[in-house]
Amino acid sequence: MARLPRYAIKNQPQHIIQRGRNGQQIFFEEQDYQYFYDCLEAAAYNYQLKIHAYVLMPSHVHLLATPSNTDSISRVTQSIGRNYVQYFNECIGGSGTIWEGRYRATVVDSKNYLLTCSRYIESYPVRGGLVKKEADYRWSSYAHNALGKVEEMISAHQEYLKLGNSDKERANAYRALFKQNLCSQTVELITESALKGWVLGDSKFARKIEKLSGRRAFQLPKGRPRST
Repeated sequence: MARLPRYAIKNQPQHIIQRGRNGQQIFFEEQDYQYFYDCLEAAAYNYQLKIHAYVLMPSHVHLLATPSNTDSISRVTQSIGRNYVQYFNECIGGSGTIWEGRYRATVVDSKNYLLTCSRYIESYPVRGGLVKKEADYRWSSYAHNALGKVEEMISAHQEYLKLGNSDKERANAYRALFKQNLCSQTVELITESALKGWVLGDSKFARKIEKLSGRRAFQLPKGRPRST
């Protein structure tokens, strides 16, 4: 079955996943993470992609970001692909792409899922067993969003700004959201929506996105419709 086209909608947040080919590691040393981060920061600035949350895992990357232009996401991923892949291959003496095909992504209903998706991303190292607490993982946006450690690359979404009247209030309120773990159904929903390209939102939101994108935004029921 042919893949559905990517969503090319500006000013609508998307959850983006980029994986290493065949599950291979794409980061080994601290300098690898740092080089990728620098590439991401530069590309996001150049192509006007507002990043709200991120995590760099050993074999994959998650971003929650809002494109200011319809091609912001594709241009950022292309830029990183050129720069980081060249760096990676020079380090290990390899050649060719390191990615598992094209990036996966879907649009996110800001009102209902923006902060949940942000938590999903920043808690990934805990779910993956790399650390016991989100604050212990160096390569995520948790320190910025929850602890007040400023990262210039991060842009606060309106839903995050609603958490308080000051940076401290917002960080405290955001950190409190992590006291309860995301349920397995929510984790599965967020993962599958990005991998399969179905919107992360309700049917009303999906219909809105279908009109904006000109493509199907949610999975049709399986099987034949019942006869009447």
